Amino acid sequence: MRIATFNINNVVRRLPNLLAWLDATRPDVVCLQELKAAEPDFPAAALAEAGYAAVWRGQRAWNGVAILARDAEPVLTRTDLPGDPDDRQPRYIEAAVRGVLVASLYAPNGNPRPGPKFDYKLAWMARLRAHAAGLLAAGVPVVLAGDWNVAPEPRDVYPTRSYDDNALVQPETRAAFAAFLADGWTDALRRLEPEATIYTFWDYRRNRWERDAGMRLDHLLLSPEAARRLRRGGVDRAARGEPDASDHAPAWIEIAPR
Repeated sequence: MRIATFNINNVVRRLPNLLAWLDATRPDVVCLQELKAAEPDFPAAALAEAGYAAVWRGQRAWNGVAILARDAEPVLTRTDLPGDPDDRQPRYIEAAVRGVLVASLYAPNGNPRPGPKFDYKLAWMARLRAHAAGLLAAGVPVVLAGDWNVAPEPRDVYPTRSYDDNALVQPETRAAFAAFLADGWTDALRRLEPEATIYTFWDYRRNRWERDAGMRLDHLLLSPEAARRLRRGGVDRAARGEPDASDHAPAWIEIAPR
């Protein structure tokens, strides 16, 4: 079972890119982020024609998350992150697909910091951790996949000082991510490639793609039940090099059947 995460950075504009990648790689489950589309504008019909059913939460101009399933119907279990009834930003969606509970998440960026956006980022991650604790306690296979907007370690950022003040690399941000690992979640790509340089994001500015000046921001965290079934994983870097591509590349894993 191949599960992928892809910050598509505008699903309507980049629908041709998405469809081409789906056709080339045929993942079983895809978690999308940054849809940048109102809910009625989500291209469900085009995705269905490609063999993918979907659940989604959209928002015009910003945010938005979705889960796609190939030749299966995702069973929607949650459309928001609990813990703050006033938070209306569509950053979390959860569904069961073929016996695996999958969440697509788009964590807040947090810039500029210090300030309310950074405070919201840390509070959101604390809410996610609290919800994730309940998923761990359920003892089922779970995949928390998405754009976490965290570069967990210095090696997850290309050699530079330009990000030193960025919310993505602050000690508080990294500690929030590390807390998930301490709770028992497995960082799948890092488990598979403990020494490798892995990037999933290359900013459009300053020729960062051409220079391979990337960051690892997109992660798939696995519950123990899912981690035991982990077999392979990687990053489809070629998608980032296509015309009019997202600034992220899809990251993916394969887990064995039970």
